[in-house]
Amino acid sequence: MFAAWEVGAWKALQRHFQPDLIVGASAGAWNGWAIAGGCSPDELARDWLDPRTGKIMQLGLHSTGILRPQALHEKARDLFARFQPRVPFGLVMVEVPRLRMQLVRGPEVTWRHLAATCAIPLCFPPVAIQGRSYVDGGLRAALPLWAAEEMGARRAVALNVLTTLPFRALRRVIPPRRPSAALEVIRLEPSQRLGPLRDAAHWTTANIERWIELGERDAIRAASSITM
Repeated sequence: MFAAWEVGAWKALQRHFQPDLIVGASAGAWNGWAIAGGCSPDELARDWLDPRTGKIMQLGLHSTGILRPQALHEKARDLFARFQPRVPFGLVMVEVPRLRMQLVRGPEVTWRHLAATCAIPLCFPPVAIQGRSYVDGGLRAALPLWAAEEMGARRAVALNVLTTLPFRALRRVIPPRRPSAALEVIRLEPSQRLGPLRDAAHWTTANIERWIELGERDAIRAASSITM
């Protein structure tokens, strides 16, 4: 749910530039898919404020986790049906059990890939695609700058919402793949703590509105260095 901050950031950023390509992982891939498909900031905010978004993370025990996959898959199908990229788009997911990262681009992306990149390990079941199983791209590529570089980026605006201790600890245990030193990166992060880890999994109107507003303020302050 912390990715709602990205919606506010995009609301400010789109006044200054339009990206040549978009890459994302986990919920950032959902935001990126919609933006690449022409979704306006207001429409994207309405999606996040829709109570149905809060139903994606529903408790329900199964053999691989604790969250039911039906609402996640329904949302992935909805996004795939409503939007198709107008600029080059890529998302990252992780193959299990090998923990191998995979970049999937533009016309290769299906609703299953959109579901897989958000399939949090030990929560949602892995998504089967062509005989292999995939989970959340954020497990190893929460900020997939290497993927942007692989798609041709030379300068990137990177929106990073996973800045709290649990996520920093995860990156120490499972180090992310890094881009080369040639990629120029402008990194944006929340200026205030978004909340406890529980809030990342618990939807409320008040939190979504607060995070969107904070994202817009943070991006406005950084806009002078982001103009392309």
